[in-house]
Amino acid sequence: MIRTFFKALAVVAFLACTLTVTVRAQKGSATTKSAGSDPGEQAFRHNCGRCHNAPESLSPREVKAVVRQMRVRAMLTQKDEQLILKYLAP
Repeated sequence: MIRTFFKALAVVAFLACTLTVTVRAQKGSATTKSAGSDPGEQAFRHNCGRCHNAPESLSPREVKAVVRQMRVRAMLTQKDEQLILKYLAP
């Protein structure tokens, strides 16, 4: 009886994980499709989006300082740096 319980629990956990991965993949593909037009957003998602969300309340001056600091850490090209700056502080 205990084995049956644990087997059922394992199946439920597997299905929950599968559902979570599927939902995240669908959300990611919807976000990628809507974000495909802006090269600055693409550069941000590719270089910065692994660790950060786009900041909502930074001044252009602060954005410039942050991007300058992160350029070295993220190994950004100058082109990517400019695109990200335009995207975050238009």
